Amino acid sequence: MDEDTPRPDAPVRLPLAMMNRHGLVAGATGTGKTKTLQLMAEQLSNQGVPVFIADIKGDISGLATPGESSEKLLDRTQGIGQQWTATAYPTEFLTLGGRGKGAPVRATMTSFGPTLLAKVLGLNDTQESSLGLIFHYADKRGLTLLDLKDLQAVIKHLVSDEGKADLKELGGLSSATAGVILRSLITFSDQGADVFFGEPEFDTADLMRVAPDGKGVITCLELPQVQDRPELFSTFLMWLLADLFQDLPEVGDAEKPKLVFFFDEAHLLFKDASKAFLSSIEQTVKLIRSKGVGIFFVTQTPKDVPEAVLAQLGNRVQHALRAFTPDDQKALTRTVRTFPTSEYDLEELLTTLGTGEAVVTVLSERGAPTPVAWTRMLAPTSLMAPSSEATMDQLVSASPFNAKYGAAVDRESAYEMLNKRMEAAPEPAAADPEPPAPAAPPARRAEQEPGVVEQVVKSSAFKSMLRSAGTVIGREITRSLFGTARRRR
Repeated sequence: MDEDTPRPDAPVRLPLAMMNRHGLVAGATGTGKTKTLQLMAEQLSNQGVPVFIADIKGDISGLATPGESSEKLLDRTQGIGQQWTATAYPTEFLTLGGRGKGAPVRATMTSFGPTLLAKVLGLNDTQESSLGLIFHYADKRGLTLLDLKDLQAVIKHLVSDEGKADLKELGGLSSATAGVILRSLITFSDQGADVFFGEPEFDTADLMRVAPDGKGVITCLELPQVQDRPELFSTFLMWLLADLFQDLPEVGDAEKPKLVFFFDEAHLLFKDASKAFLSSIEQTVKLIRSKGVGIFFVTQTPKDVPEAVLAQLGNRVQHALRAFTPDDQKALTRTVRTFPTSEYDLEELLTTLGTGEAVVTVLSERGAPTPVAWTRMLAPTSLMAPSSEATMDQLVSASPFNAKYGAAVDRESAYEMLNKRMEAAPEPAAADPEPPAPAAPPARRAEQEPGVVEQVVKSSAFKSMLRSAGTVIGREITRSLFGTARRRR
């Protein structure tokens, strides 16, 4: 832009090779963030790059439908030198646990891990550490945790008379804290969250697909049905990233990314997060770029993102900010300080940008920040509104995801195995009274009398279950960032 006039001869481009250096799309409500996200997804798809988008409000689904021309639209596109043609893009739709239109995304409890679950449940640091011990116990004992009822069964065992020895062995886990966690899980399940955990677990490799015409497939996680559960969906997004991080090989700096991940409403991820959780996010963002994955956080102001994460976001698209209150003014000043030195009066410019305009700085091919540019964004060529229900129904029913993930599977796991052992335990036989024997020391008795879990581990049925689950007795499940378990392929 030059004095409020577009310069078609001065395009601002973001090199594909720099997309894995991550980025931030920010701005107040109604300034054009969503359309910028849509535009970037289209252009990446055109270059054969798969895209993942968390669609909080349902208005990104228009990517699957060609855009609609209008006089106002054509005036804008002609003014910036854009050759606009209505285009639909290859799009897949997912939902959390099947709530909404799309194939259901589920995670097993073992894979999800204790750190992410603690964030969802709102546990404090002490409770989070205790939950980690419970997962550690289940991992070591080969108790497969597939869904919420499996985890509840393990905790119920630990606080039962039969599990007291195991609870004591763990150390650092009190029965009171275990009870608090159990009650949190029961409440969580009663709220309908049980549908988000289980099998078949979503394979994140399915996010990296290319359509027959060479365009990258855009996967939209539709979240309108769970937008009142921000802790849940934001944490599920981090599970997807952590799973990608674990499974993808190192590729270094490539010509183009394998996947670009747009994290909408990013402030929800960092709200009330523990130090361990924030540290894991920082590590994920830092290390996943070498796996060929770019992450773009979408939020209102840069202050929504912790400094350690913000420092790793090399590409910036900043839409207008409001400065109505002293807090707004502080946020504006802080935002300006995150940009390279510029000839613009950014405090003035950022409060006067029009809808669909942004202040942009990206990394050049050499990895150096480009000068700040006042930019009028191109218009998306797909529908700038939600796709119709008929269109979405047709796409979802024809999707291979529907056949792969549509029906839930509930195979034998910790809940069933522990219950079977309890039911199969023989009643003590009646015997003639004998003279009382000298009492053995409690510790010695605990060593001699195996608890329920020890009996389960020794059973042939349990060993058969382990073979089918692909786990091994006595070997702890390998856990990575966020305590998530490595997927066994």
